[in-house]
Amino acid sequence: MSTTLRLATFNVENLFARWRFKDGVAPATANTRGWVVEQTQFEELGVDDKAITGAAVREIRADVLALQEVENVDTLKHFRAQALGGRAEYPYVAGVDGNDPRLIDVAVLSKLPITRIRSHQHLMDPMSPTAALFSRDCLEVDVEVRESESKSTTVTLFVNHFKSMKGGRPETRGKRQRQAAKVKELVTGRFGSASPGDHSFVILGDLNDYLGPDGSSGIDGLVEWDQVENVVTRLSEADQWTHFFQEGK
Repeated sequence: MSTTLRLATFNVENLFARWRFKDGVAPATANTRGWVVEQTQFEELGVDDKAITGAAVREIRADVLALQEVENVDTLKHFRAQALGGRAEYPYVAGVDGNDPRLIDVAVLSKLPITRIRSHQHLMDPMSPTAALFSRDCLEVDVEVRESESKSTTVTLFVNHFKSMKGGRPETRGKRQRQAAKVKELVTGRFGSASPGDHSFVILGDLNDYLGPDGSSGIDGLVEWDQVENVVTRLSEADQWTHFFQEGK
């Protein structure tokens, strides 16, 4: 019996549970009289964006969905309830607060049981011993895929959100290279160095870079590793992109 697993990854871009105070309202003094329901001084950020994101996620129809830029698990559960059909659609959630100062984390929503979660946010950057290696985290998540009544397979996800290009692609390349190299180490540490590709794992997320023939990419050592398959290459070249940065042409 063969089993098909539909995986997806999606940067949901600032999935926050945050508020914007109305013009002329000072947040420091807005609550001096306690909560007054008829004098709401703020509005929720990103309501329309969350609705659009929810529609996109529903259309993906993923069994397991890796996410980037989620504020925290509570925010994700609220989004699940408001936009995705609630716990009945995605009963399993994985997320750990990571390293990003903006509080944007990686997370997983799953229709299938999540049996193990491991964070790697504690790893330090060898080029800067006071800085974390992973900008957010490399979240290691085991998902149980039932093949029959008596047999199941564990699929391990390594969910990433690498260093952005803010500050320049060449200037930030080294950080992504070190992050990519560490992900390979985590995979071989889990599955052995001889032939880790024989095991059921997926490296996914927002790697914040692209491949190129000139050696300028920070992720080529990971994406072109002979133990993985870059599934993006299954698409036509015209479809091998997810975001257009207008300022950078």
